[in-house]
Amino acid sequence: MANLKILKTRIKSVRSTQKMTKAMKMVAASRLKKAKLAVEHSRPYAQKIKEMIVELANNVRNRDNFSEKFPLLTGRSTPQTYLLLVISSDRGLCGGLNSSTVKYTKNRVNQLIALGHQVKIFCVGRKAYEQIKIPFGDKIIERNFGIFKNAIDYKVADGIANKLVDLFAECKFDICEVIYSKFKSAIVQEQVASQIIPAKINVTSESEILEKNNLAESPIVYEPSQDEVLQDLLPKNISMQIYNFLLENNASEHGARMAAMESATNNAGKMIKNLTLVYNRTRQANITKELIDIISGANTV
Repeated sequence: MANLKILKTRIKSVRSTQKMTKAMKMVAASRLKKAKLAVEHSRPYAQKIKEMIVELANNVRNRDNFSEKFPLLTGRSTPQTYLLLVISSDRGLCGGLNSSTVKYTKNRVNQLIALGHQVKIFCVGRKAYEQIKIPFGDKIIERNFGIFKNAIDYKVADGIANKLVDLFAECKFDICEVIYSKFKSAIVQEQVASQIIPAKINVTSESEILEKNNLAESPIVYEPSQDEVLQDLLPKNISMQIYNFLLENNASEHGARMAAMESATNNAGKMIKNLTLVYNRTRQANITKELIDIISGANTV
């Protein structure tokens, strides 16, 4: 009977776990819906601000001291130091999302080191930091936790962007890449690296613009001037891109957690089914054994 008691306890424990994973799946599905809408709303704005910078850069490219005026756009002549802004979640139970981000980061760091570059790391999210600090703890210069506990706020992204701009102005790094999980669907997330400093955009020469559009100047009138608008727009572009990356990673986290909890719930159901079958067989075997003992005792009388 001891075996039956153990099996009963295990079935009860698995059922309790199944209820928990099912509840977490429903919560993740609810949050995913809101996160998905936020991502879909932020993508067009992030794209349009890039297009606006491209147009302004094309208009002012041939003016004096273009490279000196806009280092966030043109970068430095001999880039040596890379800063990797790694975005992950603060909580687990979201499948292999954070492990994939860490693996992608390690490959990127090793690739840059092999090319002779110096690498620094800025971690946003606890899970990636806990894994990256073991092999690359000396390369981590900053970390930021707790962003994903509440709704993603633009002020948080703006604060991170200001830190990056200050570090760039102090010549702490030359190129900044953001590694995050791009949201594609509830079950598909892709780890990507996007360069934000200097802004990676296709700036064409004035002659190419004339050949393509047959226009000498942009039809849009900028005030106070194109140079000043571009100067103000470049830091805002960094903030907006980081905000979009945070939303993408947040939606990916909820999608991965929903899929992981659904899989866990299904596995718990299969385990309950198997344990119940073993329990019934064991119980039947015990009853049969008791009947045999009773019949054997009766026959000996």
